[in-house]
Amino acid sequence: MSTDVSNIAKSRRNRARSNLSGAARFRRWWVPYLWLVIPVLVVITFYLYPFFNTFRLSLTDAKPLTGQGNFVGLNNFVTIFSDPRFWNATLNSVVYALIVVPSLTLLPLLLAVLVKKHVPGIGLFRSLYYLPAVSSLVVISLAWSSILRGNGVLNNFLVNTGLIDNPVPFLTGRWWLIISACLITVWSGLPYYMIMYLAALANVDRSLYEAAEMDGAGAVSQFFHITIPGVRLMMALVATLTTIGSLKIFTEVHLLSNGTGGIGQQSETLTMYIRRIGISDPTYGSLGLGSAAAVALFVLTLGFIIIQQIINRKEA
Repeated sequence: MSTDVSNIAKSRRNRARSNLSGAARFRRWWVPYLWLVIPVLVVITFYLYPFFNTFRLSLTDAKPLTGQGNFVGLNNFVTIFSDPRFWNATLNSVVYALIVVPSLTLLPLLLAVLVKKHVPGIGLFRSLYYLPAVSSLVVISLAWSSILRGNGVLNNFLVNTGLIDNPVPFLTGRWWLIISACLITVWSGLPYYMIMYLAALANVDRSLYEAAEMDGAGAVSQFFHITIPGVRLMMALVATLTTIGSLKIFTEVHLLSNGTGGIGQQSETLTMYIRRIGISDPTYGSLGLGSAAAVALFVLTLGFIIIQQIINRKEA
């Protein structure tokens, strides 16, 4: 009986191999898996190992120059949780996310709906809209820094037109600096997510809009009852991506504040706090404390994403 089963299996393998052509007939079964070796090694080396190593370092008193330290348990977490600067940075990052995530979830969709219209010259306008996405974020931040400073273009215009008496502290006030950085993030991210929405809108059945027009539905009604449901999955993806990006914000605030995090580091974000406490504090910082703060940032980001998933399921 076993001999018959093995013969049948061998016959099937021979028939399957005979259907192949060329060198595929002589290829070993394990050859395709060789294509996975390099990608798997890259993921392990540059993603999984640093991820789990951060958790390990958060439980030690390691220093940046050595990377080695003694096990201290949860002492690093106790230290950062008792640090007012950590909670200040957490609040700044959360406020940043609460401003940026809704803005970059809805505004690119509205822009995509506008540029989706087939009118003469729309290709040129799409290219112009996309320019901020292909520009260096460092260059964008530095350019906006010169515009928003006390004697910059914007303040001079507002003062000269009599709209304000004194320059607005866009780069020195705590919340003004956060809002200014949010505006730069939204402005530079709009075209990128607009392209994603354009791809999603292309898959929405056009007949739904035609039926809605025949029923007398206006543009606003069509947007809420056809467009938004049609791109709901893309909206969830955009919300997730912008949440991750906004909670780990660094470049905009760092450059606008000239690396200081604002006066008294009041506008410092969590990533700036991690960098400072990890490698920039006196005696070259503490890699253990920085890793503990990074773990806290990971948990915060994960919490935001879970809340978003719960909201999406309820709305679906």
